[in-house]
Amino acid sequence: MLIGCGGKTLKTDDEGKQTLAPCGLTPNCVSSYSKPGARSIEPFLIESSAVESMQKIKNIIDAMAGATVVQEDPLYLHAEFKSKLFGFVDDVEFLADDKVGKIHVRSASRVGFSDLGVNRRRVEDIRSQYERK
Repeated sequence: MLIGCGGKTLKTDDEGKQTLAPCGLTPNCVSSYSKPGARSIEPFLIESSAVESMQKIKNIIDAMAGATVVQEDPLYLHAEFKSKLFGFVDDVEFLADDKVGKIHVRSASRVGFSDLGVNRRRVEDIRSQYERK
């Protein structure tokens, strides 16, 4: 099966807390909610405030080729990245947790089995720009 689930994955857990869905079984996703391993990636650290940190991430994404912000709230951001060659869409989400001082991230391809590390590289590129600014 080549088609995966697309779109946002913002969920509410049993305790009423918002969270991002875990990665599936395919290696085309990374998430800061994943247990240590191939699909795990570190969350971003909130710098001054959660809202300001999220705005900083949005500004970075707005400047990236193929990116479109499809939903934005003060503590949540969902962007789609469309590849140039085949037009594949990847969903990238950020969810700020002010209580722990972290911004969780999930980046996943909508189709295919492997993304050849594209989602991890994209998140690390955003992180690099975030930490520099």
